[in-house]
Parts: sequence; structure tokens; C-alpha cells
Amino acid sequence: MANTKSAKKAIRQIERRTAVNKNRRTRMRSQVRKVEEAIEAGDQSAASEAFKAAQPEIMRCAQTGIQHKNTASRKVSRLAKRVKALSA
Repeated sequence: MANTKSAKKAIRQIERRTAVNKNRRTRMRSQVRKVEEAIEAGDQSAASEAFKAAQPEIMRCAQTGIQHKNTASRKVSRLAKRVKALSA
């Protein structure tokens, strides 16, 4: 248990940040899931629209440190490749 005033404050800050990060991560995963569901259904227009919404969400998570930048770029790249394959 924290004894000092600064340690107690740090615990409060960590709890707040954890809640915010969890919310952002969940939002990102939901967007990615929507893209994947549209791809599975074979709906190219829905997949394209969902991808346009998911891409900034993924990159925002990378920018805020929830996810590594290379991981985010890899996810975006792979999703884009799958969406593009639908149109071919």
C-alpha cells in the first residue's frame, strides 16, 4: 500500500489513465471487428467504409501509446490488403 502522498496521487493517476486506455483500446478493437465482419460477409462497400473509420482509430491508439506504432501500421496494412482483395 502506498504510504507517501505522491505515491497515493500516482495510484489515482494510474487508475484514471488505465480506464481511458481501456476505453480507447475497446473502441479500436470494435472498429477492427466491424471491418473483419464486413470482409467475412463479402460486402466490399461496407468493408471499405468500416476501414475508413477504423484506420484513424488504430493510428490514434498508436499515437497515444496504447499500441506500438509498428503494430498499428501492420494492422492497417493487413486490413487494407484484405479490403482491396474483395474488390478484385
